[in-house]
Amino acid sequence: MGELLGKNGSNAKMIEKHYNVKIRMDDEGEVFIEGNGGDTFFAKDVVQAIGRGFPIEDAVKLFKDDYAFYAVDLREHFSSENSQKRVKGRVIGEKGKIKKEIEDAAEAKISVYGHTISIIAPHDSIEYAKEAISKIMEGAPHTTVLNYLHRARDHLLAARLKGD
Repeated sequence: MGELLGKNGSNAKMIEKHYNVKIRMDDEGEVFIEGNGGDTFFAKDVVQAIGRGFPIEDAVKLFKDDYAFYAVDLREHFSSENSQKRVKGRVIGEKGKIKKEIEDAAEAKISVYGHTISIIAPHDSIEYAKEAISKIMEGAPHTTVLNYLHRARDHLLAARLKGD
């Protein structure tokens, strides 16, 4: 959890200052956030994002009200480690192509780390990233996912131009 603390605790201090909370870690690496309910709720997402492999530069996007964090635990969907590894590989794609396509279409950042796949994205586009990952988890061919992402990108652009 050194990533959470950052050099000389700089990451934790940045989160503490932004949300007016106190972050502490016990000897086992469990993180505790103390403060009022709303602040601890939002700080928790930033802490979780760092814990799920996002660099601080991506995690702090969650400081903005229009960004959201989502994580799917592959152990809840696949019992074998081989199945989890296969899905992670499919989400990444050859040379990172699928992951990059999802990130580009949904203006998202994706972390495939340990037993999770996590997303940081604007509220109006996170559902597209979640759906693309869900399709991959269900075994959809990459071409189906890429076609979906093309339509999602068009829909998102049109909605933003209309001001929705």
